[in-house]
Amino acid sequence: QVQLVESGGGLVQAGDSMVLSCAASGRSFRFNAMGWFRQAPGKEREFVGAITWRGDTSYEESLKGRLNISRDNPKNTVYLQMTSLKPEDTASYYCAGDSTVFRTRPSRSQDEYDYWGQGTQVTVSS
Repeated sequence: QVQLVESGGGLVQAGDSMVLSCAASGRSFRFNAMGWFRQAPGKEREFVGAITWRGDTSYEESLKGRLNISRDNPKNTVYLQMTSLKPEDTASYYCAGDSTVFRTRPSRSQDEYDYWGQGTQVTVSS
């Protein structure tokens, strides 16, 4: 059974930084792209960023400069680092795994991800 488990969420202050982790089990994602999405209350889930198997990244334009996605393949884990947090970053953050191998560009579409974590809540207070 494939599982993606996010961790690292919680209550933070505006201006703080955070690092979310996504640990995969049940299969290796060594050659697969991984994505991060978020969903704020009352809003649709949106793309945050993604990383290919080679380490190429793609970030939501409005979040560029505050994001860094990395991966540790031996640990089968992906990380999302976000700096200068704002109250509008409050959301549940989801990790997603693409079952297609060797994708050269990270997908921004939720439809191209086959595995999803349960999400971790991030609340940014002002």
